Amino acid sequence: MNSAIDPDNLKELSLALRQGKLPLQDYIIQTLSYIEKTEPVLGALLPEDNRQERLLKQAEKLLLRFPEPEMRPPLFGILIGVKDLFNVDGLPTRAGSKLPPEVFAGKEADIVTRLKNLGALILGKTTCTEFAYFQPSQTKNPCNWKHTPGGSSSGSAAAVAAGYCLLSLGTQTIGSIIRPASYCGVTGLKPTYGLFSLQGVFPFSQTVDHIGFITRQISDLSFLLPLLNPFVSEKITDRPVLGAVTGSYLQQADASVQENYFSALNKLLQNGYKIITGDPFGDINSINARHNALIAAEFALNHKRLFARYQHLYSESSKELYARGLKISSTELELLRKQTLMFRKKIVNLMQEEKIDLWVTPSTTTTAPPGLNSTGSPLMSLPWTNCGLPALTIPNGLDENGLPFGVQFVASCNEDFKLIQTVQRILDRQKTGISGFQDFAE
Repeated sequence: MNSAIDPDNLKELSLALRQGKLPLQDYIIQTLSYIEKTEPVLGALLPEDNRQERLLKQAEKLLLRFPEPEMRPPLFGILIGVKDLFNVDGLPTRAGSKLPPEVFAGKEADIVTRLKNLGALILGKTTCTEFAYFQPSQTKNPCNWKHTPGGSSSGSAAAVAAGYCLLSLGTQTIGSIIRPASYCGVTGLKPTYGLFSLQGVFPFSQTVDHIGFITRQISDLSFLLPLLNPFVSEKITDRPVLGAVTGSYLQQADASVQENYFSALNKLLQNGYKIITGDPFGDINSINARHNALIAAEFALNHKRLFARYQHLYSESSKELYARGLKISSTELELLRKQTLMFRKKIVNLMQEEKIDLWVTPSTTTTAPPGLNSTGSPLMSLPWTNCGLPALTIPNGLDENGLPFGVQFVASCNEDFKLIQTVQRILDRQKTGISGFQDFAE
């Protein structure tokens, strides 16, 4: 993966821009020049007239506001991609659909405003599947343009992997951050449910919708998260007890993914980590069914007004989901919502009883499938999304076709920073650098 950005991590890029060692206008022009050459094939961004003019004007205002380097905010001038579900002042929202943008208009998303207040500039809207469901965009995987980048945060993962930006915003309702990040060989964080406000984000299923981040590497998350949530716990477990998964959940992954996963576990064992193996889920099919019923029901509620007027603009997959959701009664929906809380309590209690600090699982069921007609399976993420625990994916080597594997780590509620820092410490101890478990598949 090439990149227009040097330095290629958030902390060093921030320092270079704040100190003026990398002039802000040069950074913008160089990045957009690279994007202009790559984007006609990759398709990670929504088209925008006069993108460079807009960004250079915003950069000028930022420089006038913060003329003194020592007073510049921590994300000063850093370009970020924003999934096309988030409202951004001055940029239309289409939610990956054919609907007119005015139906999605509203106040700017809270997380976007917060990033802007930290000095960030919005590179542009990144592509996503229709309404963050399964109808794909034409975005390609930067690792291999004949393969999907995953979804629904397709453009957010592809933009980071291709080097357009070091940070992008995504959402996850099943596996829409973890899966595309893994497919594209970058890092993705789905935070604890509710850690970040969904205000200004077009909803899919509010009970399980999450805002999250896709970055080049895990150190970027270590830099970013305390800026957005200064009250995060800094407790780090030096020698975490790891939970490895078995049972029907793991059996959803193909043979190559399972082999890669077992290789990662063996490497951890060799380096002295205690691993407790078990099946936290039991019948995964029933969990999958509950989750899919929940999101269908809430999708139908969220789209009732729009569907009545614009159903002719909906894809067949979205129409099918809407119809399925209408069949679920309000009583059944309320039970499905309560079951997410019960499920979370069950997993958290299990972690406490077994003294498990982090779960370790595959990130996806396969590496990125060929073609652009599907975004792949989200099932390795589904139970963790349903119970709202923070999940992190990092790269874990390549398959025989050169496509990335990923390993997923999951912590208990509100232990997002502990998750990031503990995994970073594992990586440091493994001496694999900052890019992930790249030597686990040896």
